Amino acid sequence: MTSKIILTALFISTIITSCKKDEDKCSAGKGGSLTIVAFPQHHGKAIYNQPTYPDTIYVKFNTQVSPGLSTANYDTYFVGEAGEDHVHMEGLKCGDYYFLGAGFDTTINQRVIGGIPYSTEQNEGEIDLNIPVSE
Repeated sequence: MTSKIILTALFISTIITSCKKDEDKCSAGKGGSLTIVAFPQHHGKAIYNQPTYPDTIYVKFNTQVSPGLSTANYDTYFVGEAGEDHVHMEGLKCGDYYFLGAGFDTTINQRVIGGIPYSTEQNEGEIDLNIPVSE
């Protein structure tokens, strides 16, 4: 009888501990207090938002793997403001992300695109992130 009580207590303790770990795990997405500021860069040089072609960052939640170039494969996107060299992605949560950046490099008169996986456990504040892009 005592061994059954001990086994039952261990079982319940394991379940409670497992649930706690799942609650603590980061799950990427919208609705948080984190801002990621993305800086698209072509060969290390900033890509500035153009009035007719603003930089856009496409975001896939909960992955470190590129979902490809089709924008339909992404969960959301953020658009930069003309003249700035970055894109603010506000209201995110901690977790795993894949970011795909697209812009227009006026020095070569071409569209540039590229992506990068990113993971963070930070829940609030601001993170600067360079995103390499190429033609």
